[in-house]
This record gives sequence, structure tokens and C-alpha cells, in this order.
Amino acid sequence: MFSHRSAAPTPISAIDSPYAWLRLAITLLLGTIGSVGMWIAVLVLPEARSEFGVDRGGASLPYAATMIGFGFGNIVIGRFTDRLGITLPLVAASGMLFAGFTLAAQVEAIWQLSVIQGVLIGIGTGGAFTPLIADLSHWFRKRRGLAVAAAASGNYLSGAIWPQLVQIVIEAEGWRNAYEYVGLMCIFTMIPLAFLLRRGPPQEVMADDTVQLADQLLLQPPFSPRTLQWLLALAGIGCCVAMSMPQVHIVSYCIDLGYGAGPGTEMLSLMLLGGVVSRLITGFVADYIGGLRVLLLGSVLQCAVLFFYLPFDGLGMLYIVSLVFGLSQGGIVPSYAIVVREYLPANEAGERIGIIMASTILGMALGGWMSGEIFDLTGSYNAAFLNGIAWNLLNMGIILALMWWTRTPRQAVTT
Repeated sequence: MFSHRSAAPTPISAIDSPYAWLRLAITLLLGTIGSVGMWIAVLVLPEARSEFGVDRGGASLPYAATMIGFGFGNIVIGRFTDRLGITLPLVAASGMLFAGFTLAAQVEAIWQLSVIQGVLIGIGTGGAFTPLIADLSHWFRKRRGLAVAAAASGNYLSGAIWPQLVQIVIEAEGWRNAYEYVGLMCIFTMIPLAFLLRRGPPQEVMADDTVQLADQLLLQPPFSPRTLQWLLALAGIGCCVAMSMPQVHIVSYCIDLGYGAGPGTEMLSLMLLGGVVSRLITGFVADYIGGLRVLLLGSVLQCAVLFFYLPFDGLGMLYIVSLVFGLSQGGIVPSYAIVVREYLPANEAGERIGIIMASTILGMALGGWMSGEIFDLTGSYNAAFLNGIAWNLLNMGIILALMWWTRTPRQAVTT
């Protein structure tokens, strides 16, 4: 058993040490590989419409199922990470990804693909996101915001890299062969990397963090830690319904406009590369002004850029707007993890971050499906963009309420 409870506590000097940064590099690589399950579902959307003879909403079901499974995996695997450490949950996640991609390559109906995407690929992908972020957060104090944001960037790097590579295989050999290749890649790379993270987290610092949080970040009535958690979860749904419209449907949108799948895939990669830059900047800024403030900033910028998709549908402008969209919204999701680590106990980080991240994934799943249905009803994506903007406004309202009621000035946990 590779339980951090049985491992010798790591010396406090390991915090913000060269080993911590090495651990960040391994975490980033694992996140980049393991998140492929989320983005490959986007590429299959047009393939599923053609092969299985379904409409836009039906073709969106595998992605929606993936995101629901991803959210569930964030919670369950995150909870096991709090108890067992990160290695065994990652091994289990890589096995689920291998099994999921292998079985999905054999399906004969859209419902079969949706079930496998949700139960195996989605949950397995969840193990390569929140649990890794929560585990890494214990190894940093002075640069925790930057480290968390960098770890979360693995998800976006995956979206920037894998769609380009997988699309080449899909065009040459079909999506089924692409699935089989990805499954083999996951099992043969993730397990060795997982065993490099066997070292247990620094228990002394986790206990010290809890004391500091209790002293420095007392919540004002009517907010308890549980209330804060669920309000953040609702905010996560709102921001990610809005976020999902460009991310999930940009390839189909470009096909509808007559540009083809290639430019749409390139725009998705550009969007996600911009998101990586945004996440790093957000993490750096969060170390100085706090998670809630950068969360609000990202939400406002995302809402503003969504409006630009309405008047601009030329190919050049879509490339520009997609890049700016990535730069605006990339830091939103890791900001939730930063807020949790600022306001809630360290020894509950895996489960609590998992719940809130699951809500963001639920938002992505809901938004991806809603956008497809709205297109089927209206024949246009304009109403889908407006729907995303409305959900974004809900997110902004919740964050403003939290900033109003959590009045105790933030004292950065960096000393």
C-alpha cells in the first residue's frame, strides 16, 4: 500500500523546495496526458453525427457523459487521494482510461459510446485533474497560487496538443484506431509517472495551514465553510456553462460556417494555449491579491469576450476572438482551488476541491448539451452564446456576494 499515512512525514523544508518544483513538473506531465479523454470527445462529435446518424444534440451526449464522469471522478478519486496519497488513485485512473478507450473503439451505437465515455473515460480523466492539483497544493506555500495554476494547465495543454495529433490519426485511420492508440499511450506512460509521486505530503505543514486558516480567514455570517463550498460550486456551474460554448462547439461552428474542421481544431488549440498563459498569470497574481479577486476578474473578462462571438464570424476574426477568449477565461477554474486552500482546511483539500471542480465539469457538460439543443431548435449558435452570457452573469453575482460577505482582509499565507 502506498499510503501517505504510513510514510514518514516529509520535512517541512521540502515546501517550495527544488523537489516540490520537480513534483510540479511530473504533475503537469500527468495532467497533460490524462486529460486527453476530455478533448478527444470534442473531436468525435462530428464523426458521431455522421456514423451514428444523430442530430447535434445527440452527438453531444458522449461529451456530456464524459464531463459528468469526469466530475464524479474528481470527487471520488479526490477523496481517496486525501486518504491514500496520489499514486494508487492514479494507477486506477490510468487503467480506467485504457479500458475505456479500448472498449469505446468497438461500440456500435451512440448510447454505448456515451456510457463508456462517462463511466470509464470520464472518471479516469477525473483522476488526472483535481487529485493532482490537491496533492501538489500541499508542497507549496509562498508560490501556491502559481503552482496550482501551473498544475491545472496540464488540462489545457492536453487540449492544445492532443486534438492536433489525434485529428491526424482520425483523418488517416478513423476515430476507432485513434481511441485504441490513446488507450495504450495512457497505460504505458501514466503508471510509471504515478510511482514517481509516492512520497507522502508534508504533514506538519498541512496542520500548520489549518491553524493559519482558522486564525486568518474567518468567514463572516451567514457563510459557513459548507455554505462557501456550495456557493462556489454553483458559481462553477455558471462560469463553465458559459465556457463550454466555444470550447465544445467551435469545431462544429467552423464546419457550419464552411471553414471545415481543420480551422476549428486550430482555434480550439489556440484557445487552450491562451488558457495556459492565463492560468500562469492568474496563479502569480493570486499569490498577491487572493483567489476570489482573480476569480471575479476572469469571470468578467470571459463574459466580455463571449459578446465578440456574436458580430464576428470571419475566419481571421474567429482566430483572434478564440485566442482572446482563452486568455480571458483560462485562470477561472484553478482559482476555485486557490480559494479552497485559502479558506478551508488542508486535510480536506482533495474532497472539497473535487466537489467544486465537479461542479465546473457539470457546467461544461450542461453547457455543451444545451448549446447543441439550442442550435437544433434555432438553427444558429447565436442564442447559445447568449445563453452562456446569462449563466456567466449568475457566476459574477455569486462571486460578488462572496466578496461582500467574506469581509476579513486576506492575509496571504506566504510567510
